[in-house]
Amino acid sequence: MPEPVLLRPGEGEPITREPRREVTIKAAFDELTVTESRYAAGESGPEPHVHRRHVDAFYVLEGAMTYTFGREDRRVVAEPGTFVLVPPGVVHTFANESDGWVRWLNFHAPDAGFAQFLRDGSAWDSEAPPPDPGLPADEAIVASAAAGELFERGDRAITIKGDVPQLSALEIAFDSAFVVDPHRHDDHVDAFWVLDGEVEFTVGAEAVRAGADTFVAAPPDSRHGFANPGTGRARVLNLHGPDAGFADWIRSQ
Repeated sequence: MPEPVLLRPGEGEPITREPRREVTIKAAFDELTVTESRYAAGESGPEPHVHRRHVDAFYVLEGAMTYTFGREDRRVVAEPGTFVLVPPGVVHTFANESDGWVRWLNFHAPDAGFAQFLRDGSAWDSEAPPPDPGLPADEAIVASAAAGELFERGDRAITIKGDVPQLSALEIAFDSAFVVDPHRHDDHVDAFWVLDGEVEFTVGAEAVRAGADTFVAAPPDSRHGFANPGTGRARVLNLHGPDAGFADWIRSQ
């Protein structure tokens, strides 16, 4: 059986280590690739581009990143806790236009060749903007730190930041009374980024305690679970790639 991945802060597959930018692959599965990046003030991402077969999504951890997307070139300054999802057919780019560092997570669902492109420059699902020029900005999802669908469930609060068939992103704040017993999924990757507090993850046959900025990814058929071993609330960003009906299941509870 495959095993989940657990990475402490700073761990992962290094791709770029430059004075003004860093890129690290945290997980690379066919269903979902996750990277963590840091850009200094004034650093820009790729030229405007479009994807045809996958979604490109982002979650800002520190600082403020400017995203530009859609045929209208809509600009959004995304501060910590903001989730941005760009679906296929929407032209987009990003840059750090602030005067400080920015750190964020990037999700490609499905991978569509992205991880290998980072490693060796291989061709992947990315094109120059079309002449038309692409879909409108309203096709994208932008959820600020305070935005999303909130579901209060007593021992936990779940906020759906955004969901499409390829990917869903949720913030879960939970007490020690809330325990997700070890389980497996056969159709998607279940991944977690610890935002606050301490979480005890089941990783295969082990129970591992982890703090903020720890990343866990459970590929299909891998055993995983999580609980809060402390007295205060813990908070995680939870990703499902593909969504596989998870967001609607939360809504129906």
